[in-house]
Amino acid sequence: MAKDTLFLIEPRFEVPKRPGVRFVCPYCNQVEGLLAGFPDLAARLDIRRVDFARPREAVIAAVGEENQSLPLRVLGDDVPEDALVSGDARFVQDTKRILALLAEHRSFPRLH
Repeated sequence: MAKDTLFLIEPRFEVPKRPGVRFVCPYCNQVEGLLAGFPDLAARLDIRRVDFARPREAVIAAVGEENQSLPLRVLGDDVPEDALVSGDARFVQDTKRILALLAEHRSFPRLH
């Protein structure tokens, strides 16, 4: 069974216009919260944290330049009907959908 790849923005990033100020992506942070609550999840996923700045080369290599918004989950074997497609890759880019799929397919408590 192929592992899903989960792309997140590295927490505590800086932006050029605000040097010295650290930020988090509010969408990626929701997924980070789930990962923190269920530490065994990390072993079941290929988690890649990338820089905030674009281009995000690892993401481009996986799903193309037009799909750099994060979080993003590239799906392995278990692909829902509503997955997006880029080449051979099937992926989900909506944060709520990523969280729901993690709950549904990884036997976590149901998220509402």
